[in-house]
Amino acid sequence: MNYISKINGIFKFVFQQYCIHLLLTQLPHTLGQRISSKGLKMRFQLAAVSFLVLTQTVFAADTAPDASALISPDVVAEARSWLANPIVALSVNAQNDMRGQLAQSEIDALDTQWRDEREADDKPLISATLSAPLSIYLLRIQAKSVGLYPEIFIMDANGLNVGQSSITGDYWQGDEAKFQKTFPMGADAVFIDEPEWDDTNKIWRVQMNMSIADPESGDTIGAATVEYNLTELQRRMSTGS
Repeated sequence: MNYISKINGIFKFVFQQYCIHLLLTQLPHTLGQRISSKGLKMRFQLAAVSFLVLTQTVFAADTAPDASALISPDVVAEARSWLANPIVALSVNAQNDMRGQLAQSEIDALDTQWRDEREADDKPLISATLSAPLSIYLLRIQAKSVGLYPEIFIMDANGLNVGQSSITGDYWQGDEAKFQKTFPMGADAVFIDEPEWDDTNKIWRVQMNMSIADPESGDTIGAATVEYNLTELQRRMSTGS
């Protein structure tokens, strides 16, 4: 059953209960007392609440928040401030030095290993990445955001993950817009992707992606993806919190 059918069903139920309520309050009881409609009132109120909750959910799912307005320069600057922690550039530079410029076949092999490890008991590559100091730092940033950042990860010059706050679906991001529209575009590049509805958590999510520069040379060394809970960001902005 789709949302429209559910709305129609609930609206019909509310209307029926209301009609019954009006009818019974107009009919005298055989003993001269009016039939109590307390139970019917409660059913009507519950049905009305259900109707309002469902319609709000439907409207929320159908109307994406304006990501370009919510991810303001101040929001971007805030992300840049904690990405400026030395652990970020140190970790990215270290992985760039260790791996160098990989051939596509080598990248594919690492990405395949990552995907296979997601389903395996032994996870050497995933474990090494998640236990890295950068991943621990990003996890702390995510926790301190109290729901604002569902996911954060940072990539090296090959587009491979260096650190992340949670396990990603793949290890290589170099074939995706989050990397292609940031890293090659220079140190100041920012790319905000299209919002997506998270039906499980009933929230809108969007990825804000930016290049990472070496603090000394200014050269672009990698990229970062910060996923925002747009629903929460919109709430905070509307309440000034």
